[in-house]
Amino acid sequence: MFVDQVKVFIKAGNGGDGIVSFRHEKYVAYGGPFGGDGGKGGDVIFEADPGMTTLLDLRYHRRLIAQNGEKGKNKRMHGANGDNKIVKVPLGTIVKRADDGMIVADLTEPWQQQVVAKGGRGGRGNCHFKSARNTAPKYAESGKEGEEYDAVVELRTLADVGLVGFPSVGKSTFLEAVTRARPEIGDYPFTTITPNVGVVQTKDGRSFILADLPGLIEGASEGKGLGHQFLKHIERCRVIIHVLDMGGEEGRDPVQDYKIINDELKNYQLRLLERPQIVVANKMDLEHAEENLERFKEAYPDVPVYETTTIIHEGLDPVLRKAADLLMTTPAFPLETGQNHESGVVYKFEEKKKDVQITELEPHIWEVSGPKIDKSFDINKLNTEEDYYLFANKMRYMGIDRMLREAGVQDGDTVRINGFEFEFIEN
Repeated sequence: MFVDQVKVFIKAGNGGDGIVSFRHEKYVAYGGPFGGDGGKGGDVIFEADPGMTTLLDLRYHRRLIAQNGEKGKNKRMHGANGDNKIVKVPLGTIVKRADDGMIVADLTEPWQQQVVAKGGRGGRGNCHFKSARNTAPKYAESGKEGEEYDAVVELRTLADVGLVGFPSVGKSTFLEAVTRARPEIGDYPFTTITPNVGVVQTKDGRSFILADLPGLIEGASEGKGLGHQFLKHIERCRVIIHVLDMGGEEGRDPVQDYKIINDELKNYQLRLLERPQIVVANKMDLEHAEENLERFKEAYPDVPVYETTTIIHEGLDPVLRKAADLLMTTPAFPLETGQNHESGVVYKFEEKKKDVQITELEPHIWEVSGPKIDKSFDINKLNTEEDYYLFANKMRYMGIDRMLREAGVQDGDTVRINGFEFEFIEN
């Protein structure tokens, strides 16, 4: 089964907590802080494996979670780092965030690795907080959370040259004739339903990768048929070979077919038309081929046409030489990230949520909220007087007390943080 798109959940490991520990030495109070640091959380890493051709494995393993770091140990020993989660994918795979479509990994080289989610840093043990004023600190730092998000993993065929055209125009026969690939060939539309790839060797010793992309239909750029799944595989190709059934065997007009396919390439993504095209007039052995070719040249006098009959391997070498020549002068095209091709999805601008927000719920009752508060506040970590002292210092360092005063909080007012209430006392 060919799978070229999967939605997954990615979660890097959390950092381990630092611990509170003291040396046990006779006649020495507390003996000095001796708590070690927590280990770093594991990263989620994608690796390009040349032996893979599909994302089928990810279809059955949609949660990619790295190992958490271990807690620190006594005697200032560091907790073990979490193991990285290495995910093997085929060459040509990209990883995009599901929320904003940003590409976080583009794997085009064999065994290339890319970190897509970084593990959290381990928390510091209490040995780091010793000072002249506090020689026996009874608090340690919590580990940071690892990155997590939903992602879309896509496979875009890694090829230099792509064959495009309507179904049954002879693309699969062309690929079989010039490479060792053996695609399915039949006398019915949509014989090819997945991309097939082969290596071309020209007579003058040059080589390139050729992809037979599934046949397009009118409206493919709007999602008709399997349009989006087909068109995205062209994005990596630097040269396009546009195959036309010049004999009109399926009852279509090759002049009209040429316009329709180019319109679909233009509507899907403007830069697809920037790629040089080689127009191939195939099936020239059929009855009306010469007549249709004359009509095509009249309609498009500036477009060079290469005449072929792929079933008997006739006229193929000039096409391959031209493709090799164009590859020498055509740079790679960067993947576009600013467009969305999923039908029915509309993006709208939303203001980024503030890290810290002060809200007056009712007279003399205030609420502090925001992503920064959610990460910093954990009531389960407030067990001792020193924990509260450390928390108060952290809030002051973040500027929460200043923000409360600026918002109008007065001495004695109630402040809520994640469902817990505190009394605001003006020093």
